[in-house]
Amino acid sequence: MTQHLAAPATPTTGKDTGWWRDAVIYQVYPRSFADGNGDGMGDLNGIRGRLPYLKDLGADAVWLSPFYASPQADAGYDVADYRAIDPMFGTLHDADGLIRDAHDLGLRVIVDLVPNHSSDRHDWFQRAVEEGPGSRLRDRYHFRPGKGTDGELPPNDWESIFGGPAWTRVADGEWYLHLFAPEQPDFNWEHPAVQDEFRSILRFWLDMGVDGFRVDVAHGLVKAPGLPDIGGHDQLKLLGNDVMPFFDQDGVHEIYRSWRKVLDEYEGERVLVAEAWTPTVERTANYVRPDEMHQAFNFQYLSTYWEADGLRKVIDSSLAAMRPVNAPTTWVLSNHDVTRHATRFANPPGLGTQLRTPGDRALGLRRARAATLLMLALPGSAYIYQGEELGLPDVTELPDEARQDPSFFRASGQDGFRDGCRVPIPWTAEGTSYGFGAGGSWLPQPEYWGDLSVEAQTGDPESTLEMYRSALALRREQPGLGAGTHVEWLDAPEGVLAFRREGGFVCTANTTGETVRLPAYGVALLTSGPATVTDGVAEIPADTTVWWAV
Repeated sequence: MTQHLAAPATPTTGKDTGWWRDAVIYQVYPRSFADGNGDGMGDLNGIRGRLPYLKDLGADAVWLSPFYASPQADAGYDVADYRAIDPMFGTLHDADGLIRDAHDLGLRVIVDLVPNHSSDRHDWFQRAVEEGPGSRLRDRYHFRPGKGTDGELPPNDWESIFGGPAWTRVADGEWYLHLFAPEQPDFNWEHPAVQDEFRSILRFWLDMGVDGFRVDVAHGLVKAPGLPDIGGHDQLKLLGNDVMPFFDQDGVHEIYRSWRKVLDEYEGERVLVAEAWTPTVERTANYVRPDEMHQAFNFQYLSTYWEADGLRKVIDSSLAAMRPVNAPTTWVLSNHDVTRHATRFANPPGLGTQLRTPGDRALGLRRARAATLLMLALPGSAYIYQGEELGLPDVTELPDEARQDPSFFRASGQDGFRDGCRVPIPWTAEGTSYGFGAGGSWLPQPEYWGDLSVEAQTGDPESTLEMYRSALALRREQPGLGAGTHVEWLDAPEGVLAFRREGGFVCTANTTGETVRLPAYGVALLTSGPATVTDGVAEIPADTTVWWAV
């Protein structure tokens, strides 16, 4: 296997036009990345100390999941104060130091923003409940009288994504809307005060120096007029073909146009990234029109199984959808809400993105490595979720009593097994928390974690970590590899994807369970498995991707 030594990340500046178009963005889930004070919970100083690792890996930017002041009913996605750091993660001074250190290393910083809902401990909501019906603060949320003789029934039939009714009744008899947990009341985005508040929040963090925002539930802010009943539709799927009155309403786009104007006031190419679950990639493209956001997550790609026909279709449709709006396509295989792709691909297709079975771990890792090289060869921006560069699987063997995902404790809704992808990552081969911190870890780590650690894999040319380092170095050096909007498909056997990119680069991915023979396209730059070339013929093992210099 040809390996390529990693190169340090090139520092970026505000003069680099369109840095996000081909950026590799590394997602940090703060509570599970690195623990700086030994309390078992990851924090900002822990992240700060590991920033050189991200530079050496080859990332262009780091995206931080929420670190705001929060009761932690949903791992920080229930925000009580958008301008404060939760003490478990540190202080505003720590955040300032992290941003400055990242910029000194040439890393951009994107922070999560949660505008669909607040915590029920947010001052606005607390006062709205205290002041009772008729309070003007209640208009900033969705308070409604109930149905039935005495208002004992919810105002409509909407269900929470976490399961159960999307409405909770307060002591005075009114109900409030929460598309997620009862501790997460939805804002009413028709209210001017809500819009003004979030423009102010944007400026607060832009003044702190952040380079952009990943917008949580970007498709959910606006609800259909009158909050109509849905009927028999399956409401609990974030990604589906049904049009829902609480998701992907056209009114969200005016909000993001106003946000874009705020970002454009600042130097340095600040960006907005949409977490928008939509029925089609064409609908997703609406979020990244020239006067709205810069990127949107490609959940259709993440949801596609390791199978050539399906992958080619979603690659073609994704690229085609983004061209008319001149936006980069994004590619992602894992995040903090879905089963890691090393485990998804270890199981049969059709089981969804929430699994509680490890499957065939060797098969899953082989496919995950191949899928990674395929993803990084595509034009556009790529997202890496912390630990995937180590080949981490989901920890499916977590005991029920250790789980903390709020949806796990509900009878329906999301499957509730997100804890498996959130287990703190291993840095060292030994130690009480494998280098995560001086103490334990908030979720238990399995005994085999040390074998997958950064320490164990560094310097091993066959390791997944060194494959990532090599791939990101090549992606940076190969002319035009990340940029562009097209791939040129080449003839290939059934079950094999082969395409050409600019600058004399070819990628071949064998998604079958058998070795295939292909003509060698040139020099093998990098392979995810032990491919060989003899007399101009390449033998590519099952579930293996090869990068070629033509």
